[in-house]
Amino acid sequence: MHNTLRKRVLNFCSNNLKSKIQNRKWAGLFAIVVALTVCGARAEAQHVAKPPRIGFIMADSSGSDPRVDAFRQGLRELGYVEGKNIAVEYRFAEGKEDRLLKLVDELVGLNVEIIVTDGTAVTRAVKNATKTIPIVMASDADPVGNLFVASLARPGGNITGLTSLLAGLSGKRLEILKDAIPGMSRFGIIWNPENPSSITGFKETQVAAQSLGVQLQSLEVRGPNDFESAFQAAKKGQAGALTVVSDSVMFAHRARMLELAAKQRLPTMHTQSLWVQDGGMISYGTYFPDLYRRAATYVDRILKGTKPADLPVEQPTKFELVINLKTAKQIGLTIPQSVLYRADRVIK
Repeated sequence: MHNTLRKRVLNFCSNNLKSKIQNRKWAGLFAIVVALTVCGARAEAQHVAKPPRIGFIMADSSGSDPRVDAFRQGLRELGYVEGKNIAVEYRFAEGKEDRLLKLVDELVGLNVEIIVTDGTAVTRAVKNATKTIPIVMASDADPVGNLFVASLARPGGNITGLTSLLAGLSGKRLEILKDAIPGMSRFGIIWNPENPSSITGFKETQVAAQSLGVQLQSLEVRGPNDFESAFQAAKKGQAGALTVVSDSVMFAHRARMLELAAKQRLPTMHTQSLWVQDGGMISYGTYFPDLYRRAATYVDRILKGTKPADLPVEQPTKFELVINLKTAKQIGLTIPQSVLYRADRVIK
């Protein structure tokens, strides 16, 4: 009887101990499962988190453009892969003002984190549409004169980026054009009196003309309807060549302008190489793809927390002289070797 009671007590204690051990094991396993579940949920949340979304809008392009390629290259150099850790909403107005305004409203409505702009018309449209979304100018001829920034060193507000110095090289362009056409003493200048940067370019060209001892004929162009009359006036005024202070409207309609120049057999000087690639004779100015590549660095710094107001506007560091020999031959000109040697690129 005593032994039987003793066995029952021992069995009870043994079973109770096993139960506690098993309970502890299950508690530990439960804790591990909970931890894994929480970590998995966090990992899944990180995995499905949307990448930052950037807006990129151009006024005068349809998308196939070396400037767009350069911007994408800049992103890749900084470790961004479109579709993985960054999303870019591209919009192209193709030179249509009404389309531009709609596309700007579209990007603002998408609440993108940054909008990258191309040229004065685009930056102004985006500036008027938002005061909060950071704006990165991939290029602008005169951001201070256009009232986009307070100064290059301290932009203030929500706009920063790069300046193209289109107007700042106007005098140099006239000098090169004179060297390319020895003996020429009368030049025409096509410019838009309603564009602040064009006004600056016109004034700089006037100063250069005086120092070079040549005559300068003013040819005002406010829109496409003025193109034909401007070229007719140039021919009537016996201008031997034209320098074009381009703006977004002229650039968007450059094919028409170059057609008129060819018709009048007038050699032309331009602000960037895309004009020359399309049939213009010569260009000197900023190497634009470099600006668009560098615009990606502004996107990167803003995404990492820097405010646009604290990012100084940068000036171009690369310039190029491009000559289209085919165009020169078509209008009966021979470019001096001394000028050809200075060219960064010659199109034959």
